[in-house]
Amino acid sequence: MHTDHSAHGPARRAGITAVASFLPERAVTSRQVEERIAAASGLSLPARMLERATGIVSRRAAAPDEYASTLAVRAARTALDRAGLTPYDVDLLIFASATRDVAEPATAHIVQAGLGSRAHALDVTNACNSFVNGIDTARAMILAGRARRALVVTGETPSRAVRHEPSGPDQLREGFAGYTFGDAGAAVVLEAVGRGGILDVDTETHSEHWPVGGILGGGSRHPRGDEHTYFHGDGGRLREVFEKVGTSVLDRMRQRTGLAWDDFRHILVHQVTVPYLERFVELTGVPRDRLVVTVPELGNMASATLGVQLDRVHEGLRAGDRVLFVGLGGGVSIMTMVWEKA
Repeated sequence: MHTDHSAHGPARRAGITAVASFLPERAVTSRQVEERIAAASGLSLPARMLERATGIVSRRAAAPDEYASTLAVRAARTALDRAGLTPYDVDLLIFASATRDVAEPATAHIVQAGLGSRAHALDVTNACNSFVNGIDTARAMILAGRARRALVVTGETPSRAVRHEPSGPDQLREGFAGYTFGDAGAAVVLEAVGRGGILDVDTETHSEHWPVGGILGGGSRHPRGDEHTYFHGDGGRLREVFEKVGTSVLDRMRQRTGLAWDDFRHILVHQVTVPYLERFVELTGVPRDRLVVTVPELGNMASATLGVQLDRVHEGLRAGDRVLFVGLGGGVSIMTMVWEKA
């Protein structure tokens, strides 16, 4: 467990001052995914299998010439424009994503080359919690005096890790979670604020469950071979882990901060499937009217999920409005972040 109280006074606050997201143009329906699987594998799939199992109707897919960095750069340019900044106004650039362009160097350098900035650039990666971890890292560096203004970006292309040609029912089941994936990019600008800002951060990690799901290729264990480039996972086991330990971090946050669900204008939750989101509401008691639901139309966008949700509501926020981020990531990690608009 890691707890971080960041509201130590007016001089020790950092907050989000601009937000943007980017969605690839191409939409892919669940029916199209099923048709592709059936055509490639010869498997006979029940009608509307994916939609009925996941509640996902469609998702976005990056074009062949769009990469994780491409989606991040496009979101970053919009965020900087909304903040009235140029790339040279940023002295810290963090690419925080489960996806990357290449194994080496850090994708942050590819993003920076695309933007034309000269900031200190690095990657932060922690599965679907990467973007929230990146925001927390940037906040810490601003409070430590290591950065004045940070740009945190994500570009997620998990659709490229999906096995669309399973050899049989076993491979179909093993890769089923991948059929929920959608591609997206997001970006936020962080800087010191006089009031509000990021008020509370908490994390809980259960690393003994790391083998439950992931993409095993590209590291020292499996440096080569297409077989290891596909996402594999046991969705049922991941759900069991989150149900067992996921509510404790939320209970701690509410007890520590004294905030009730109604004190948040919006509650942004990582969304895997519609049934999983419904189970989250059932277990936690989070009011449905506080959620920003994206999964039916955009699928599981990995770490970009919370960024896309925030972009959808940011313009309507007023000073003093609070937003709760709830991150769920393979590994397994759970994360909360309380942010108040300055």
